[in-house]
Amino acid sequence: MQGTVDGFSYGLVTPLAAYVMACLGGALGLRCTTRSLLVAGSWRPGWLALGSMAIGSGIWTMHFIAMMGFTVREAAIHYDKPMTYASLGVAILMVGIGIFIVGYRGASGTALFTGGTVTGLGIASMHYLGMAGMRLNGKLEYNTLTVAASVLIAMVAATAALWAAGQVRGFLWSVGASLVMGLAVSGMHYTGMAALRVHLHGTADPATGDSPAALLAPMLIGPLALLLLAAVVVLFDPLMIMGRPALPRPEPKPGVPAHAPLSHHTRRLTLRTRRYPARSGSRTPQNR
Repeated sequence: MQGTVDGFSYGLVTPLAAYVMACLGGALGLRCTTRSLLVAGSWRPGWLALGSMAIGSGIWTMHFIAMMGFTVREAAIHYDKPMTYASLGVAILMVGIGIFIVGYRGASGTALFTGGTVTGLGIASMHYLGMAGMRLNGKLEYNTLTVAASVLIAMVAATAALWAAGQVRGFLWSVGASLVMGLAVSGMHYTGMAALRVHLHGTADPATGDSPAALLAPMLIGPLALLLLAAVVVLFDPLMIMGRPALPRPEPKPGVPAHAPLSHHTRRLTLRTRRYPARSGSRTPQNR
């Protein structure tokens, strides 16, 4: 017997909230990726790891917020916690591999293609492993072509987001990249859900037990805490808004203090010297 699937039990509330979480995780993670390109080698792994954690937590949170609106009318749904948390680990690990490739090889050419592909596959792996942790009195079946389309969406959009993050052109570029990353995760999720069919075992029973929100909300506390940690680090870093390294201070000249102000006479003499450069055999303003 085929189950009646509803992915929008709360209307547009869960899709919009899920998209916002995906964008938030993407904004924090991609900003950390951009930041890693502006620091010395010793700090780069830390920024890339923080970015991987933020993006992985963001896409995992997005997935399960969206799943709060998923119901099968004839069956109660439960979630296997070890497999559900394993999907979070897979997301952080695979996204981390893609981000580290771009962070160390640059956001262009083969490195960008490889990093975007691995990141997209990490998003897809998280989704389908999370779905495998769902327990109900039935069997989940997927349309192969639609699943392939969902994976392709994730890879293309993730590649575009990493490219935008690697441009190091300021805060607005990272905002745009995060919106693209949000589309990657949300588009992949709902395309994958469109491929789903639920075949129930035996006769239909009325769905009883806790609501999806009550089941999933406690599991979201940990990833939300990781996102909060990443947000605190990003907000307190002074170069996050500028998106470029601070300009180096000019080196002091020999015999002149680094911050000694020039006198009015010295400034006039300097300007006069620049206006009338000394020629061979002629007198300079200093020796007149």
